[in-house]
Amino acid sequence: MNNDNPDTMPGEDPPRWEITETEDVFLPSVRVQLTWRDVEAAVEQGAILPAEAHALWASWAMPGSPLRVAAPPSVDTQPQPLEALATPVAPLRPEPVHGGPVFSFTNTLYYFGGMLAIGAMTMFMNLGWALFGAWGVFALSVGYLVGALAVAGNLLQKGLRTPAGILATLAVCLVPLAVWALQSGMGLWPEGGPDSYRDYHRYIDWRWLTLELATLAAAVVLLWRYKLPFMVMPVAVTIWYLSMDVAHMLMQKEGFDWAFTRDVSLVFGLATCALAVWVDLRSRTATNPEDRQDFAFWLYLFGAIMFWCGLSLRESESELNKFLYALINVFLVFLGAAIGRRVFTVLGGFGVAGYLGYLAYRVFENSLLFPFALTLLGLAVVALGIWWQRNEIAIHARLASWLPAALRPLANDFHSS
Repeated sequence: MNNDNPDTMPGEDPPRWEITETEDVFLPSVRVQLTWRDVEAAVEQGAILPAEAHALWASWAMPGSPLRVAAPPSVDTQPQPLEALATPVAPLRPEPVHGGPVFSFTNTLYYFGGMLAIGAMTMFMNLGWALFGAWGVFALSVGYLVGALAVAGNLLQKGLRTPAGILATLAVCLVPLAVWALQSGMGLWPEGGPDSYRDYHRYIDWRWLTLELATLAAAVVLLWRYKLPFMVMPVAVTIWYLSMDVAHMLMQKEGFDWAFTRDVSLVFGLATCALAVWVDLRSRTATNPEDRQDFAFWLYLFGAIMFWCGLSLRESESELNKFLYALINVFLVFLGAAIGRRVFTVLGGFGVAGYLGYLAYRVFENSLLFPFALTLLGLAVVALGIWWQRNEIAIHARLASWLPAALRPLANDFHSS
């Protein structure tokens, strides 16, 4: 993209936007049909700066904006020339690209019912195990898995993507149950560990690694087949479980070490965030509309939480280390604002607030002024939040312009995560 100001561009012919006639395009009754690609084309022509383009489009297309409308399925998402319309028409934008989960009342019912089904088939299988045995549970889990995928495919054909995603997610969640039942039925389950599948969600143990690796492999295949973003949720949870069970496996000889487990969680959190960035970039640059969905939402969420918790649970008496912790959280705040991932901003804000509270305690330790200082600090944080909300679009645009070129696609849209 050309970042130069159009007023400073040399040229013998006046730009198109300077020779237009008022009566042709500037009447109040004239409306224009635009897509994001039209704005990108304007940036490439030097009509507008990239940061300004991001700020304008974010203000036009943000949820609740009167200018934002859902494009009908028949709308062509290819770049179109700007077209002046005689009747007022709101700007159209392409098919949803990176929208995160939307918790409307209908979707809340979908997710609530889906989580009940997932919990019933994954966490409360003790009675079923006693009645049917290992091979019975294996047959049930495989049957439910196949049925869930069949229903998901049927819902997809009807355009019901949210319930289809929940059913496909249920299928992914049934994979560890089927693997555990298969191992137990064949006598391959290692001795000395948990003897109930419900313990999979309660206890850390290296024996769960086969279940987790099988779940990740199956999830990759099913995601490739169905391309439904909610299916990434069990992947993120499984990576979280995997981090703890890998730490348990590595500590077999030395015994449980809390600090080591915490550090493994931190490393896995960083790796999950890196995976989320890779997935996000691939989704944003994809040409197939089905691939241009927010598959990175759950990876960002769990990766950021794993990293931040591992970082925040580290103990240090060094003031320098505490200051470095605060700087890392400040970086998270601005990173979240730059790429539109609010989970980083929220966690970073908690970290900064915690450090400021620690400083207030150190300064006013054993002083009657400490409660007043903490109150003022809290009010200052609230005021900062109000200012941030009012200027979020401009902040996002400015920080997005500082991103490396390879990461700049991450800043194209705001996210709900």
